[in-house]
Amino acid sequence: MARIEGVSKAQAGPVVKLVYRFGPGMMKKMTGRDPRTGNGIEPIEIWAHQPRMLVGMGRFNQAVRKGKSVDERIRNLVELKGAQMIGCEYCVDLGSQICRNSGLTDAELLALPRYQSSDLFTDREKAALDYTVAVMRTPVEVTDELFARVHSYFDDRQLVEITALLTLVNLDRFNAAFGIGAAGFSDGMVCVPPDRPHSSAAPAGPR
Repeated sequence: MARIEGVSKAQAGPVVKLVYRFGPGMMKKMTGRDPRTGNGIEPIEIWAHQPRMLVGMGRFNQAVRKGKSVDERIRNLVELKGAQMIGCEYCVDLGSQICRNSGLTDAELLALPRYQSSDLFTDREKAALDYTVAVMRTPVEVTDELFARVHSYFDDRQLVEITALLTLVNLDRFNAAFGIGAAGFSDGMVCVPPDRPHSSAAPAGPR
């Protein structure tokens, strides 16, 4: 349960009610299944305390996700790895199912935390994931050497798209700060665990 309550449908204004109406359908389209806990849009309900911010965040989200220069597999891997580093339970639950729905195997999801030593990912994918790790760290740790290596696999447009996506992933800190838990999109299936260095988080496995 989140640290604060979201805005109920009865309290919401017209724009927020419209978002509430279409939100669950959009989530199901991405994941291929309904959440097992709640309606799956708890982050939106909390953003709704600031409707203008909710709308602005939504427009930025849509603009970034309309990028088509990077293939879907890499976009999904990068986003899930970034969410894992932030430690957002909601995001790794959602992201794991989005990845699975787009074709990633359970073995690949289980290998993601240790992607560098796995033969399930190509050198190009590993470069993108190395870049993800460096961008998501605080402070950012993108060295000239790393950038040159990533640039050898991705052109300028693709690098802008990947970096914009990681900027969007950083919004997942909102969910983590409010303690928004998993919505159960990956219940009963493999889910990448969030990074929680100071907790006894369970290893990856069926939820």
